Amino acid sequence: MGGGQTLVARMKEAAIVASVLGADYARLGEEVAELEAAGVDRIQWDVMDGRFVPNLTFGADVVAACRPYTELPFEAHLMVEEPDRWIESFAAAGCDTVIVHQETCPHLHRTLSRIRALDVRAGVALNPATPLDCVRHVLEQVDLLLLMTVNPGFGGQSYIAAMEEKVAEARNLIDRSGFGTTIEVDGGISAATAAGAWRAGAEFLVAGSAILGHADGKRAAMTELRRCLELPPRPLPTPEPLGSSG
Repeated sequence: MGGGQTLVARMKEAAIVASVLGADYARLGEEVAELEAAGVDRIQWDVMDGRFVPNLTFGADVVAACRPYTELPFEAHLMVEEPDRWIESFAAAGCDTVIVHQETCPHLHRTLSRIRALDVRAGVALNPATPLDCVRHVLEQVDLLLLMTVNPGFGGQSYIAAMEEKVAEARNLIDRSGFGTTIEVDGGISAATAAGAWRAGAEFLVAGSAILGHADGKRAAMTELRRCLELPPRPLPTPEPLGSSG
């Protein structure tokens, strides 16, 4: 559960999560190893089924094949219909976090509970137009809240700056709840946008094109991202007691 000291530690700096959506699929294992060498903190697998989003990407067997190439944590972002069908296979493939979309889960509490029962972290993603109220009453089951800062399905999209208000609202909701839910943002993160997302309250920043498509390579991309995040810690909020009237 959350507490003052936990919040301070959590808010001191952002973690960079590399999406491999734009990687060279013919050498995915090597790409993952290079991302670790460049200094990323986690690897995200954008799993797309051609139904919830237009594209098709990775299966659990691909993730499992790349697991020996790095010791970095893996997270599976399931942009799929019927995610319950795939939870166990991605956990078994070596993902320590499995993220489902609220928009595809008619019984979200049950789905999150199933993920946690596999001894992995449960994440829920919200599209830009999906309100925070959709997760307000299941936060106890949410280890990671992923707020999309683009519409899902394609890499290289422009960051939706208006989502920073939603990130700030989520930060306040979580801090008031006392739960240790981590906030992650995904979409259009670069050296130009990362600081805004971090300032709004995100702790994990997912970057894809900004790292994989950098003209000077992955290490230079990470140097730029880290430099733009060399900011003083966000001030700790003073949470209002739950149930207080505004």
